[in-house]
Amino acid sequence: MNDRHLLEQHAITPKKSLGQNFLHDPNALEKIVEIAGLEPGATVLEIGPGTGNLTRVLAGRAARVIAVELDTRLIPLLEAATADLPGVEIVHGDILEVDIGALVGGTPYTVVANLPYYITSAILRRLLETAPRPRRLVLTVQREVAERLVAAPGDMSLLAVSVQFYGQPQIAMRLNPAAFWPRPDVDSAVVRIDVFDAPRVAVPDEKLFFRVVRAGFGQKRKQLRNSLSAGLGIPKAQVGDLLAGAGIDPQRRAETLGLEEWAALAFAVAQAG
Repeated sequence: MNDRHLLEQHAITPKKSLGQNFLHDPNALEKIVEIAGLEPGATVLEIGPGTGNLTRVLAGRAARVIAVELDTRLIPLLEAATADLPGVEIVHGDILEVDIGALVGGTPYTVVANLPYYITSAILRRLLETAPRPRRLVLTVQREVAERLVAAPGDMSLLAVSVQFYGQPQIAMRLNPAAFWPRPDVDSAVVRIDVFDAPRVAVPDEKLFFRVVRAGFGQKRKQLRNSLSAGLGIPKAQVGDLLAGAGIDPQRRAETLGLEEWAALAFAVAQAG
């Protein structure tokens, strides 16, 4: 039974507010699991399992699949779809609120998720900025978001800096809208993020680093001297000194900076107290 008939049978209508577009293409499901590169005995945290199509494929490769679903209506469907799979645990909850460490039990884990556009950034921050971090993430996202994640200096964003600080993202596959039901209005892509054992660049303090980066991107159209002054609440003259100390032209804009430059600026801010 396909997703549409299954949901109609249970009188469930996909919620646009939750970004519900269920991936049903068998070839795409298999390819996503291949991209995840799961090793024997792997633990997978699946976010937004929907009707369980991907959950079942994951269960064939992983020792344990923890599927976290926010929509109460889908829990009975998931439980029925995975009843014959002892390695699958269905968890009703919000991934932004559940205790991930308690769920995975301290074991290394891989994240596989189909993320709606509106919450992608928040979930990535939650997964990458909270211990324990996953070893790898394989995410189905809007293609525009995928391209932002892998951007280079010149076209960087706060999201790109946040992800590339912790891991190496790459676009592994593009998906046709026909692979989903309901069919989305946008193209999607699968991104694989291999998480580093330690952040890519050394910083004085991660919270300070991201405070500086957020300030820099706070007014994207403005030069760094202006956006940092407003975001950090310090005079432009002092910001100019900090940028000079980091070897950065104060007339540049945030999207042009690489991770090493953001790190140098964070050190300059830390040293200035």
